[in-house]
Amino acid sequence: MSTTETLPAEESESTSDVGDAFTSLVRRLNSQSVIKRFECYRDVPWDEPGMRIDPTDPLWELTEGESLGRTAWYKALPQEARANLGLEWTASQMKMGLEFERVLKRGLLEFAGTLPNGAPEFRYAYHEVIEEAHHSLMFQEFVNRSGFDVPGLKRADEMGARFVIRLGRTFPELFFIFVLGGEDPIDYVQREALRSEYPIHPLLERIMRIHVTEEARHLSFARHYLKLHVPQLGRLRRLALTIEAPLVLSNMASMMLKPPRRLVHRYQIPESVIREAFTENQEFKSDALASLRKVRTLCEELGLLGSLGRLLWKRLSLYETLPS
Repeated sequence: MSTTETLPAEESESTSDVGDAFTSLVRRLNSQSVIKRFECYRDVPWDEPGMRIDPTDPLWELTEGESLGRTAWYKALPQEARANLGLEWTASQMKMGLEFERVLKRGLLEFAGTLPNGAPEFRYAYHEVIEEAHHSLMFQEFVNRSGFDVPGLKRADEMGARFVIRLGRTFPELFFIFVLGGEDPIDYVQREALRSEYPIHPLLERIMRIHVTEEARHLSFARHYLKLHVPQLGRLRRLALTIEAPLVLSNMASMMLKPPRRLVHRYQIPESVIREAFTENQEFKSDALASLRKVRTLCEELGLLGSLGRLLWKRLSLYETLPS
């Protein structure tokens, strides 16, 4: 891993007027999308030496920094099996990211369709669609080169996806909660991996660095949009957001952070190992909470963690006592 590159921080805005601050932020994000942008087949050296995907490469093995990688069951696997499992899980995460961004792009287009002429958010939404399209190309190219035939969404998930897409037009505040629920956990995981002492395959590192750079803009827009618009919602919509937000976040975090059932069956991972690595693993639970800490803090700031909200977050094991 390169140690000379710093990970981008999310944009912040200190202007006291929230509306003016949001407009200023969006214009800056639009400018950054022109100045610092990436393309899948221009900025990822897919065919350079060292970028080739070898399914037996030890760099694909799960590390001690990953819950499953710390288990005795995983460590006892033959080296080739450890590498294969790690690579297929990475490819599965790429496919999940692609499917999430497919829904996100369609929802953003619905959102853009509601905006008046001259709105800077319109330009931003299209910048993000373009950036997410290149992310999807990167993810699918990785899947293709991995050698694994990773499936997309199941039919039931497709039905849910159509509902989320409509939210971009009908309830954008809930749509952007969905955005944060999908982007925050994987952004956290990728940043932790890039900061860690464990070596990363150079192709995966390049993809992750591009992803976190542009996702910093996407996360910033979603947070600031919510800060501006949630306080303007009526009582019923705020209640809906209070109830739906923890449900969306719990489901998205689980999809992003745990291995899919298909992978569990394929590698015959015992249920006892799943409990050890995930269900009953306090370190994994702490990491999952950390991956949602920013959006949970945002929901608190927006007044969505009153008595009902806090009860739901606790029931879903999403609630933690934050440092004062």
